[in-house]
Amino acid sequence: RPCFLTACDCNLHARRCRFNMELYKLSGRTSGGVCLGCRHNTAGRYCHYCKEGFYRDTSKPITHRKACRACDCHPVGSSGKTCNQTSGQCPCKDGVTGVTCNRCANGYQQSRSPVAPCIKIPKGIGRKDTGKNTGKCDKCRGPVKRVNLKKFCQRDYVFQARFQSKSGVGQWLRYEVQVQQVFKAGPTKLRPGLIYLWLSASDVACRCHPLRLQKSYLILANEWMGAKRRGGLSLASDHVVIEWMQDWQRRLRRYQRRERQHPLCKY
Repeated sequence: RPCFLTACDCNLHARRCRFNMELYKLSGRTSGGVCLGCRHNTAGRYCHYCKEGFYRDTSKPITHRKACRACDCHPVGSSGKTCNQTSGQCPCKDGVTGVTCNRCANGYQQSRSPVAPCIKIPKGIGRKDTGKNTGKCDKCRGPVKRVNLKKFCQRDYVFQARFQSKSGVGQWLRYEVQVQQVFKAGPTKLRPGLIYLWLSASDVACRCHPLRLQKSYLILANEWMGAKRRGGLSLASDHVVIEWMQDWQRRLRRYQRRERQHPLCKY
């Protein structure tokens, strides 16, 4: 059988293949090999795509052991476990957003229902409840002084940063910050280093507490998608910024471990 004159092309994910006469004929009598036992979460005749529940990491060649990444679709926010093979986007329920469907979209708020985890916000509720960057707030809000597992679970980004400088651009404030430690990297895979942090000027005013330069803060935040074009990281109005305390590092590492064991803590 001519196909065995050619080595199996399984992209280094399988060690054996079998001959299929029908495929051999359909290929113009060039190859009839079918890979057996694809490993590393791959599938297909040549182990050339990712199996259900995984998507392709385009930063790595298909021959890499970690070419396929887990979708990690949120068990409550998503309507299925299979994500887009290219982007990793999970299928979200109504009112839910995020690559893994792990947070409520603008105009929605969390509910306690696993069927409809995010429901529309009734008209007339101000910004304090909506989480939108609309430039409105009900009243001046004091600083948050505590952090717990629920707050940790509800944010895509958790990191320690030192505020270096500040500049104003229209309705936005741009802070240059030095990211010191990352506890949750978020969709953009945040890493230690110098970045720009964008906050709505009206949101900063609503919080009524100044961010002092050359001070380190703990930041828990989701990204506001409407300002992504500005570069850096743009924070949604539900962000939490607390002056850093040294004894928090151990607690946040503990939250990292506990979150993996509590996939429903977001809702």
